Amino acid sequence: MTNRILDFSGGAAYLRLENEQLVIERRGDGGTENAPSPQPSPGVPGEGELAPRAGAWGSEIRVPLADIAVVVLGHSQVTCSAGALAGLLRHGAATVVCDRDHLPTGMLLPIAGHSTQAERFAAQAGAGLPTKKRIWQQIVRRKIAAQAATLEALRQIDGGLRAMVPRVKSGDPENVEAQAAQRYWPLLFDNPEFRRRRDAEDANRFLNYGYAVLRAVTARGICASGLHPSLGVHHHNRYDAYCLADDLMEPFRPLVDEAAVECAGIHGSDAALSSAVKRSLLAPLLGLYRAEGEARTLFDWIARASASLAAVFLGESDRLELPEGLVREDEPDAAE
Repeated sequence: MTNRILDFSGGAAYLRLENEQLVIERRGDGGTENAPSPQPSPGVPGEGELAPRAGAWGSEIRVPLADIAVVVLGHSQVTCSAGALAGLLRHGAATVVCDRDHLPTGMLLPIAGHSTQAERFAAQAGAGLPTKKRIWQQIVRRKIAAQAATLEALRQIDGGLRAMVPRVKSGDPENVEAQAAQRYWPLLFDNPEFRRRRDAEDANRFLNYGYAVLRAVTARGICASGLHPSLGVHHHNRYDAYCLADDLMEPFRPLVDEAAVECAGIHGSDAALSSAVKRSLLAPLLGLYRAEGEARTLFDWIARASASLAAVFLGESDRLELPEGLVREDEPDAAE
C-alpha cells in the first residue's frame, strides 16, 4: 500500500468509483483558458499532477483505491458517490469531512477490519481497569518522552520533561501528562503565553488540522487490527466515537507539533489553512521514520502499535510496541 493522503480543499470535484480506482473529476473555478498551470506536486489531487488547468471542466484522474490511506473532503463543492465511499472503506481508507472553515468535523471508517473482529471486540470491551491503566501509563510515558525529544530538536532543551517520565504511574493518577503539557507548549512555540486551545485563532489551528488527519490514520490502524475505535482506555467522552484513536495517537502528536512550529515560522501563526500550509502540516505523516534500527512509514509504526494493543487485550502480551525516538529519514512527497 502506498499510503497516500488526498486532500480535496482547493475547489470543486466529483469523486466516483470505477474498476477499483477513485476517479477524480476536477472542476476549475471557471477562470480564463490562459490561467497558469499549477506546479507539480507528486501524488496530490488539487495541485500538481492530479489538477487540470483552471477552467478545464471534466478532466479525470485515477488513483488506485489500494494506494489511498486517507481522503480529506475539505471543500463544500466536493461530491463523493456512494460507490466511491464504499470502495474507500472496503480498502481500509479513512474519509475525513471538513466544515466551511476547512476544519475536520467528522470521519468515516470501515465496519469490518479484521477476520476475528468479533473476538477482539469482546476482549477489548472486557478489558479490566488494571489493564487499561497499564496501557495508559505506557502511552503517557512515551508521549512525554517524545515531547522532550521534540523540544531538544527545536529548542536544545527538554524543559525537564525527561525527568518527569518515571513519575508516570499506572493510570497516571498524578496527571503528569498535564504537568508536562504546561511546560511543553510555551517552550515549543517559544512563547510564554501559548496554550493549547482548540478555538484559538493562532497556531492552534495548525495543530487542529494535523491532529485530525493523524487521528484518521490512527483510527484506520485500529480498525485494521480488529479493534473498535470508540472503546478507549482513558478517553471516554460519550460524544466521542474515536476514544481509542485519541488514546493511541498521543505518542505521535509531537510529530505534528514540530510541523506546526515550522509552519508558523514560515507562514506566520495567523496564516490561513492554505494549500501550502496544509502541505507543510501533512509532511510528517509521509515518508520514512527510523527507530529501533528500522525504517518504516508512520502508517506502519501506528499499525504495529495497534496490533500490539490488540495483543494486550487478548492477553497475549503486556506491553505496547510504541516506537522510541522516531527520526524522519527522508523528505516525503508533499500533499495538499
